Amino acid sequence: MLDLNLPKYSFNIKETEEGLRIFDRCRNKFVALTPEEWVRQNMVEYLIHSKNYPPARIGNEVTVVVNGMRKRSDTVIYDKQMKPRIIAEYKAPNVKITPKVFDQIANYNFVLNVDILIVSNGMEHFCCRMDGDAHYTFLREIPDRQSLNW
Repeated sequence: MLDLNLPKYSFNIKETEEGLRIFDRCRNKFVALTPEEWVRQNMVEYLIHSKNYPPARIGNEVTVVVNGMRKRSDTVIYDKQMKPRIIAEYKAPNVKITPKVFDQIANYNFVLNVDILIVSNGMEHFCCRMDGDAHYTFLREIPDRQSLNW
């Protein structure tokens, strides 16, 4: 797979009749290794190893109901009380991060009401703190768990 703008991690990857599959530690199962999944797995490892988020508080492919429609948020990070605090949305490395991607994650946030939004295609990473209803401030980097006081 493509080298991303993240540290390198080791993964459990296997080849099956359906194609390459990667072990997702958050879902505790092998999933199809798509370019977007490659970004997700690398970003999750980054959040765990570099930003100190506990693996037990990270959920991948979390179902969210938006306007009566079931959607899946790529990654949700929870606090100690299991309240959602961060939503991450991933795109394949060749997909440009546009305002439309932020609109997608903002729709999930109407339901989850988190503090931090992360968008990444593995090459570019954007992070913003929610400052109220639909207002947000971009951060220079993804905050580590200790700095958030939850």
